[in-house]
Amino acid sequence: MAVTLGFAGQKSSLFLAFLGGYSGAMATSNEQIKEKIIKAALPSVAFDGWIMDVLMNAAVESGFKKEMVHSVFPDGVKDALRYFSYWADQEMLKVLAKEETPPRTRDKIALAVKVRMKVLTPYKEAERLAIAYWVRPMRKFEGAKLVWKTADVIWHWAGDTSTDYNRYTKRVLLSGVITSTALYWLSDSSLGAKDSWAFLDRRIDNVLNIGKIVGKLKTA
Repeated sequence: MAVTLGFAGQKSSLFLAFLGGYSGAMATSNEQIKEKIIKAALPSVAFDGWIMDVLMNAAVESGFKKEMVHSVFPDGVKDALRYFSYWADQEMLKVLAKEETPPRTRDKIALAVKVRMKVLTPYKEAERLAIAYWVRPMRKFEGAKLVWKTADVIWHWAGDTSTDYNRYTKRVLLSGVITSTALYWLSDSSLGAKDSWAFLDRRIDNVLNIGKIVGKLKTA
């Protein structure tokens, strides 16, 4: 069994190397390839949208063959958009690791949501088009799952370890905050997005009050 798995892994590496346009392709991980393609695609996405041609051109620009897109994103644009959301979460965590962490949980959550949107500010139009993709009726459920994952990442970073109903309540409420703030932010033209951050603060205060009410009802 070990030999079979090893051979399969070797074939996979050789295949990625074949698709790569440089000698170091075998040392490039799947995640690194995805990141290179997505980052190269983002400037064009703003003008041409999330389409396969943009992703393939980005692969070539990154030093790979265009077929690499099918290898790392087998579900096409949908896979690329899933990764785009994951990438934004990871970039958010990198920035947060360098920030001074506020003592209050409420402020930690506000900071994380703000940082994620700041990470996406250079790619605002790409984010707008990503949201437009996920709000389609047949994709809404998966789009909501991606927002849930972001809320989960933020709560974990903020130190939440709950496993009871509170875990789900917190993530559902934060998902609503992330979604509404993102929509507000996309149309915000205020200097430094200050109106968006004020909106975010109001939304967080609102959901905290809702969370307290729900908690009281659960224990009543």
